[in-house]
This record gives sequence, structure tokens and C-alpha cells, in this order.
Amino acid sequence: QVELVEFGGGLVQAGGSLKLSCIASGIIFSAYGMGWYRQAPGKERELVAIINAGGLSTYGSAAKGRFTISRDNARNTMYLEMNSLKPEDTAVYYCYGVRLLGSGKQLDYWGQGTQVTVSS
Repeated sequence: QVELVEFGGGLVQAGGSLKLSCIASGIIFSAYGMGWYRQAPGKERELVAIINAGGLSTYGSAAKGRFTISRDNARNTMYLEMNSLKPEDTAVYYCYGVRLLGSGKQLDYWGQGTQVTVSS
């Protein structure tokens, strides 16, 4: 059974920091690209950051310069360090994992999400 479980959400004041973790089980973690997405009330789910199996990362526009994605394959864990948080970062943050199988096929999974609230 595959599980992606997020930890670390909470309430923080603007300008503060939070570090999210996503612990994966039931998958060969090192073979998966991993990512963080977020969804604010009334808005579409958007990319925050992704990190591929080789450790290369890409950031969404809102995250550049403030957030850092990383992974620890030995611990089956992905992280998102968020600094200089703004009220507009308030959202549910979701962990995502994807493995490309070739021929257009893939396996992908979502976590249940963790709430991040930034007060002004």
C-alpha cells in the first residue's frame, strides 16, 4: 500500500519559516520524482516545487528564492523549507510522487495535504 504523508504544517506569522516533510512508504522512493503542490481556497492547485529522482529541482514562480525542496532517499523523505512566508502562501500543501514507466505511462500518488496558514 502506497502512502505519502505530510508533516510540518501549521500557523506562522508573516516573515516566518516552516519546514514540511513528506514521508513515503510502499514505493521505491529513489525511483520517483517528488513534488510539492498547493491549493488555496477558491484557487487551482499549483506547483510549488519538484525534485527529480536525480536531485534536480524546479520551482514555481511563487517559491523561487524563498523555498527549498530537498530529498533524503535513505529516509524516503522529501522536504520543503519555506522562508519569508507571506499571507498569500496560505494553502493546503500536497506531496506528490511520480514514476515514469515509458510509453506514456506513469505511476503517481498524492498525499492528503497539510494546512499552512500565514497570518499578517
